[in-house]
Amino acid sequence: MTQIKANIEESDVALWISLNQTIGLGSAGIYQLLTRFGSLEAIYSANSHQLREVVDESIAQKILNGVQTEVIKPTLDWLKKDNTHIVTLADKAYPQALLEISNPPILLYAVGNLHWLNHPSIAMVGSRSSTPQGEKNAEDFAESLCNSGLCVVSGMALGIDGAAHRGSFKAKGKSNGATIAVVGTGLDIVYPARHRDLAHKIAERGLIVSEFALGTPSKAQNFPRRNRIISGLSLGCLVVEANIDSGSLITARLAIEQGREVFAIPGSIHSPVAKGCHQLIKQGAKLVENTTDILEELKNMLPNISPLGLMSEVEVNGSEPSTVLDCMGFDPIDFETVLTVSGLTTEQLSAMLMVMELKGEITALDGGKYQRLI
Repeated sequence: MTQIKANIEESDVALWISLNQTIGLGSAGIYQLLTRFGSLEAIYSANSHQLREVVDESIAQKILNGVQTEVIKPTLDWLKKDNTHIVTLADKAYPQALLEISNPPILLYAVGNLHWLNHPSIAMVGSRSSTPQGEKNAEDFAESLCNSGLCVVSGMALGIDGAAHRGSFKAKGKSNGATIAVVGTGLDIVYPARHRDLAHKIAERGLIVSEFALGTPSKAQNFPRRNRIISGLSLGCLVVEANIDSGSLITARLAIEQGREVFAIPGSIHSPVAKGCHQLIKQGAKLVENTTDILEELKNMLPNISPLGLMSEVEVNGSEPSTVLDCMGFDPIDFETVLTVSGLTTEQLSAMLMVMELKGEITALDGGKYQRLI
């Protein structure tokens, strides 16, 4: 796939980095400055009185001191490496989805292929203290969603996040197993350290992004900020497993605030990592048992993606829709019977039945049965 390089003017890079790394300013302060002055050049050309109309005296003085080359040099050196980027609000590669949220990041540091920033995506998050079944669910859902043409976005944390990224690697569909990791540290730091190999694979197949300057260590307060980007990049957010106090619920709440769809996988009423998902479902999140549930909800937002990219994989294996129709006959038949006769997996058959229903070839009946119409 052709790389899309950030098109920010080289002369502006230093100004963006410098402003973003001005201690005490923050993204809200940068927005205020940009609103007041209209451009970076105008900000750095303003006098003290003009700057103090927007920021306090200490910040104004830092801006008046101009770009401190020795401070931003490590970032400029990092930017010379292969596959590294800085994407700013002024860049065509900046993700349009983030422009829809409140307080979007001023710039993103990135390693990988920028193409994925503007690709239809689904967020997948969950507990760090996940169960083996939860991790398997995350891998299976990620693989299937990627096969459907979506890019999977997560946070590269232990547990469900890592499983979601690994599951995307297994996909062979339209998005070629692409995944985006949004991290809460500088991109010169891999956190958690045990995910170093995973980080390299993500950079090769997809993209790692952060709004935090190089050298920023892992801090608790950074992760809620990171979470708004995970949900903001995505059409919807799937919570796989979550304790009642999980940070994943923060991501889900942010997704709701951003107008994104929220999905949750139910679990045992006795499992602590299911209680967060159950709470979300009580509050209106869609209960999902397979990826068809998600894709049906998102279909109107995916005009260029087939109802399920799994179709291509299923057809390659020789199970065409007509074969499934033959398995059904003309009498009402339940899902398990079709599954047994067709030899498909549950995910494959669910996908094909949904497509066939949308085409008017079959209809769903009460009691989990289907009937052929043609």
